[in-house]
Amino acid sequence: MNKTLLAIVAFFLVGGFAVYWNATQRATQGTGHSMIPPDTSTLAEGAPIVEVALPAELSADAQNGKRAFDAKCAECHGANAAGQNGVAPPLVHKTYEPNHHSDMAFVLAAKNGVRAHHWNFGNMPAVEGVTDGDVKMITRYIRELQKENGIF
Repeated sequence: MNKTLLAIVAFFLVGGFAVYWNATQRATQGTGHSMIPPDTSTLAEGAPIVEVALPAELSADAQNGKRAFDAKCAECHGANAAGQNGVAPPLVHKTYEPNHHSDMAFVLAAKNGVRAHHWNFGNMPAVEGVTDGDVKMITRYIRELQKENGIF
């Protein structure tokens, strides 16, 4: 067998294994995958989507973030980022963990808005009147809530 033929066979073997591995990983995740939004069909319109445990204490940045969140975000995302059925998703949810939605994703979402892609609440518009610094403090608040609720 010449080297070229051997390289081609190796390429297809590695590629085939990669496709197989990817397919089996998706199959083992099944419907219990933590990124799947919860069933909200039994919740009243506007009801909180998740229960949020509050930390005993928030950092100074998170306290500032909570004030900004309450002023600019809670109207849609609910008190303590628990979401509101039929309005907006909870931010204290595995979907928004740091390795899936970075802190910068929150800044960009507030600045530019976001097309609906995880939840069926429609597109999120840009948030008027918040600075990048405000959103960084809001994100600190959300991250501390997430950590208290086992999301990190």
